[in-house]
Amino acid sequence: MNRSNGAPSGEEEAALARIALGLDGAQAAQRGRTAEARVGFEALWEALGDQDVFHRCVVAHYLADLQDDPRAELEWDRRALAAADSLGTGRAQTYESALQVRAFYPSLHLNLASDHLKLGEPDLARDQLERAVRSLDALPEGAYNASIRTAVDELRQRLR
Repeated sequence: MNRSNGAPSGEEEAALARIALGLDGAQAAQRGRTAEARVGFEALWEALGDQDVFHRCVVAHYLADLQDDPRAELEWDRRALAAADSLGTGRAQTYESALQVRAFYPSLHLNLASDHLKLGEPDLARDQLERAVRSLDALPEGAYNASIRTAVDELRQRLR
C-alpha cells in the first residue's frame, strides 16, 4: 500500500490482478464454462511467472482437469508435478501446514496414471499409480484421504 495516498503499490496491484484471474477461472469452471475457465487459468499461469511455483502447481492441476484432449491433460499434469518437484517444503508450509507439498503427490501421480490409461499406456499408468500408492502416507486423515484412496483402488481395478 502506498503510504502517502493509500493506493496499492505496483506489486500489490499485480497480486490483485492475479487473484482476479484465478477467481474468474474458478467461477467459469463452476458454471461449466470450460473454455472460459481455461483462458482465465492460462492467463493466471502466465502472470505467475516462474518464481511462484507453489501457485503454478495448483493452477496446472486445475488446468489439467479443464482439458478436452487427453494429451493436453497429461502435459498440464506433468507441469503440476514439475512445479511440486521444484518446491521446497518450506515454501508450501508458509501458506499452511495442510498444504505441504508431500500431500500433493498422491493426487498428482493418480492424475498422471489416469492420463496414461486414457492414452492407452497401461505400463506408464501402473508406474504412476505405484508412485501414488507410495505417497499415500502424506495425506492427512479425513474425507480427502478417503477419496484419493478410493480413486487409487478404482484405478487399480481398471488396470487389472
